[in-house]
Amino acid sequence: MTTALVLVVAAGFLLRVWHLGSGIPYAVGIDEPAIMTTVVRILKSGSFNPHFFEYPTGYIYVQLGMAIVQFLVGAMQHSWKAVETVGPSDFYLWGRFVTATIGAATIALVHQAGLRWGARQALVAAGLLAVMPLHVRESHFVLTDVPLTFAVTLTLLLSLRASEKPALRAFVLAGAAAGLAAGIKYNGLVAVSMPLAAVFAIGERGPARIAAALATATACVVAFFVTTPFALIDLPAFLNGFGNLSAAYTARPSAADASWLIYVKHFRQALGWPASALAVAGLGLVAFKSFVGPTRARWALLLVFPVVYFYQITGWSFMFARYALPIVPFLTIWAAIATIRAIELTNRARIPSAGRVAVVAAVLLAAAVPATLGSVGWVRGLGVETTQALAWKWIRSSVWRDQPIVSEARGLDLPAERYRAETVRSLAGRDPEVLAAAGVEWIILSSDAWSSRTDAERAKLAPPQAYDGLMVRAQEVEVIVPSAEHPGPEIHILRLARH
Repeated sequence: MTTALVLVVAAGFLLRVWHLGSGIPYAVGIDEPAIMTTVVRILKSGSFNPHFFEYPTGYIYVQLGMAIVQFLVGAMQHSWKAVETVGPSDFYLWGRFVTATIGAATIALVHQAGLRWGARQALVAAGLLAVMPLHVRESHFVLTDVPLTFAVTLTLLLSLRASEKPALRAFVLAGAAAGLAAGIKYNGLVAVSMPLAAVFAIGERGPARIAAALATATACVVAFFVTTPFALIDLPAFLNGFGNLSAAYTARPSAADASWLIYVKHFRQALGWPASALAVAGLGLVAFKSFVGPTRARWALLLVFPVVYFYQITGWSFMFARYALPIVPFLTIWAAIATIRAIELTNRARIPSAGRVAVVAAVLLAAAVPATLGSVGWVRGLGVETTQALAWKWIRSSVWRDQPIVSEARGLDLPAERYRAETVRSLAGRDPEVLAAAGVEWIILSSDAWSSRTDAERAKLAPPQAYDGLMVRAQEVEVIVPSAEHPGPEIHILRLARH
């Protein structure tokens, strides 16, 4: 790799590991527990059957491998000596590091794929992905979307190679990469559209198209079942899990905002206006070149997956920006192609050398700066120490393990392996004697449970009258008030003495 690419990948990696431990273990990302609790269950039971098929097990097994390594390291450091004593919260940080590393590796894959359109195009595409806020954000969590994006990008690269040098081995590799994508997340199966599209690029010197298509499909299926073997071994559970998952993704109501437009807005906000405009221009060029010229197969591989995948996700009732993440590498390549084309047009114009340099710099900065600022701003915000973080620090240092706690604080989910904690919607009006009789010793009150006002207004409020019984019966041992440095709700920690 060139020095420039090394710097780009390093910068992207640093963005992805910056504040990587934020929120652990009290405010982990949505759906992170689905993976990590499954990993810990396998670790403790010794059965590789996940008994959970809302996700395939491709990435779950990757995280399991990392959890085993971390347990062994922790055991050597005397952090624990039995798997019965660990829980998901012990593995989140290393698990997130795996995701961040995969995210950074995707930058290198985008560069390799982009080389088909030129070294400068490849470097610009890699740079845009390195600072892309959507990809930077999701690389901070133990979720399947970043690994899926890696597998999709790998499938693109291998499909490009198969179209350039058709051979059964090349199609097997590309099909296996698509199977890996499906083994990470079911909708990754759409990635098989790329090697199948490459089949049409086979000339007279290549293998028969039917043989190439069969090799691709077979490799895809085999790779899926290698990464998710219990889809066969425990077939009823797999079918039931997949059926429940599919039932949840109902059609989007016709009265709702157009989902395609919402996803486009997500892309525009992440890239910024200049890079978004360049991506649209690049898409137009890619679409044109996909039907014209001797290299149209290569261009078509930049189009087929995004079109099919975008059509798929826009039909769902569930919508999250991260669902569109596998399209992002294609967006960066589109934008890079248009960026370099714009620079080349500038070079042809009769502009003084200094002026051309200024124009080139302006184009590159306009494309990269908004996304960079967006990523840096998001990561810095992630690292802000909230009142929930302060509360967790106090609880961890002041409350013994296995103590019974009842909390109404949102964004403060205490790990079950450390405390006997129950989270309720509200503690207003609760009888303290009933709580004491149930063995509750600690109570956590939060202003976000008793007020819908702004943070500034909420900070001035004491618990309302409905909490008087608790405030009189229990001892208030800590009050955490929000400030500019520590945003969040006002949190009151009470200790309920037993009779």
